[in-house]
Amino acid sequence: MDSNASVQTRRALLKSALVMASGAAVSACASRTIGTTLAAAPPPPRIQPAPVASLNPAPKVAAQARIVPAGIRPELFKRATAALDRHSMHVDTHDRIAIADFSLPSSQPRFFLVNMGTGEVEPLLVAHGIGSDPGHTGLLQRFSNQINSEATCEGAFLTADYYVGKHGDSQRLIGLDPTNNNALARAIVVHSAWYANPDMVSKHGKLGRSQGCFAVGERQLAKVFDRLGPGRLIYATKA
Repeated sequence: MDSNASVQTRRALLKSALVMASGAAVSACASRTIGTTLAAAPPPPRIQPAPVASLNPAPKVAAQARIVPAGIRPELFKRATAALDRHSMHVDTHDRIAIADFSLPSSQPRFFLVNMGTGEVEPLLVAHGIGSDPGHTGLLQRFSNQINSEATCEGAFLTADYYVGKHGDSQRLIGLDPTNNNALARAIVVHSAWYANPDMVSKHGKLGRSQGCFAVGERQLAKVFDRLGPGRLIYATKA
């Protein structure tokens, strides 16, 4: 081999070695950078205290889910599904929701358990708060988010954890909107009550009143817990 060929060969080998070394250095640097970035990243935000919110994408809803279910006002269903979309980062599961239509009197089933995949609806009786109906007319007169108001508040709620309280088995709710963000502090929950049983309607023409909670009949609570569970949406309004 002549001297020129030998020199060219050595230069090619040297260039190849430098390229390999440079690539290894970049890879090591990138590994350190990625490791540092992950270690320094803050944990994802979670809604407290219930361990039900996450940043995982919620299951997709079937196309027929957005067809207005029978028995629910179209505008109300539209607002409820808009709330579900708006709060999708906090609501883990989109397969079922509950809609409380407080434009209806307490003598009528107005708490709708909706299967978003099939459109099936299960309507139940639900009481409203004393502060929302001071004269006990059976109709909700106003909403309030104020502590000690004993009134029902409106907006989107996230179902949270279960506990046993003064009303027995209960489920905490987290208010997701400015109109109900005191729900947790006010202990606005789902529970059963004798004054929300169907016989109250036959005897008095209306249900009794809660202190702002979603009080359902004593025989209906298990169904509500089964259909909703933690991590789903309840939407309540009147308009």
